[in-house]
Amino acid sequence: MRASLPRLTPTQIKVLRGVHSGLLNKQIAFDLGIAEATVKAHMTALMRKLNVRNRTQVAVLAHTLMLQAA
Repeated sequence: MRASLPRLTPTQIKVLRGVHSGLLNKQIAFDLGIAEATVKAHMTALMRKLNVRNRTQVAVLAHTLMLQAA
């Protein structure tokens, strides 16, 4: 999966996986042991890096990337 992604940090990849799984920011934060505000910051960075405008587009792209990695 990493080869298909534009320079994401390990935490951004974990957040992307959480979004792909349909988790809320609060749930992702709990799973990763970080603050919900930190997840929001990672989501903003993900949207910028993936050139998408919203969480739904991040989830769709994550789904596509997961299929390609399989």
